[in-house]
Amino acid sequence: MWFWFSLIALICWSGSDLFSKIGCRDGSDRYAHLKMVIAVGVVMGIHAAYEIIAGNAVVTWNVFLTYLPVSALYILSMTIGYVGLRYIELSISSPICNTSGAIVAILAIITGGLGEVNGAQLAAVACVIVGVVGLGIVEAHEDEDLRKARQDIANFRYAKSALAIALPVIYCLLDALGTFADSLVLTRLDEDSANAAYELTFLLCGIICFIYVVIIKKDRLVPKMEAPKYIGAVFETAGQFAYIYALADTEHVMFSAPIISCYCVASVLWSRIFLKEKLSLKHYIMIGIAVIGIAVLGLYDA
Repeated sequence: MWFWFSLIALICWSGSDLFSKIGCRDGSDRYAHLKMVIAVGVVMGIHAAYEIIAGNAVVTWNVFLTYLPVSALYILSMTIGYVGLRYIELSISSPICNTSGAIVAILAIITGGLGEVNGAQLAAVACVIVGVVGLGIVEAHEDEDLRKARQDIANFRYAKSALAIALPVIYCLLDALGTFADSLVLTRLDEDSANAAYELTFLLCGIICFIYVVIIKKDRLVPKMEAPKYIGAVFETAGQFAYIYALADTEHVMFSAPIISCYCVASVLWSRIFLKEKLSLKHYIMIGIAVIGIAVLGLYDA
């Protein structure tokens, strides 16, 4: 089941990417990233309450504190990612952010060895990594005229800056550490309880952000502007639910992590369709390489 949970996480998180971008790209709203944290905290808090009351999740202080370092890495990386969405196109930031899956696969090989992994599976992981990393490289070296044309169509202009690239890179590193730590912690925790603990931590962060933005800074929450954030939060929560089960299968974490990281492939497609960001032939070649890797991994799990 790890493969199907990985695909569900891929689809949901690509939807979260799209709506989070729509909700955070307004550079005039300096608190957009914190409002996104509020939205995700609310939705995750509701889901956590459901899992605790109607499901099998049991969250004790021990579970909460054990999972807290993992939660902190994820929430910090996501908040930094939300900040970055105002400085760079989704079709660039998402591939950079999601090279984290490649880092996790490498860490898994270094710490656990190759085990019973065969050549075809290693080649599939390599395809996923090449596709994701290659997509980021293609975007980073895109012709400036094509970049301007894409931005003109999307009616959004972004200036080149070190910060625009640095924020997705920081997200990548923090997310990779969180994912690798997750695979280790989940050997000692029930996945339902761990997920509920993470969601409650996000709710706490959302409450803190609400106090800061609305009460202290007296900034308004306009329903029309907040709606995309909450749609993105629903996708984020659904993706997280699938992700926690995919990572719970620790024997396949070196496969599931690269697959999930490929949600940036779908994000690039959504950015082309809905945000009018153009793609070149090189983009589609990299997408195809990643999809081949996913298909091979799925075949070996069948």
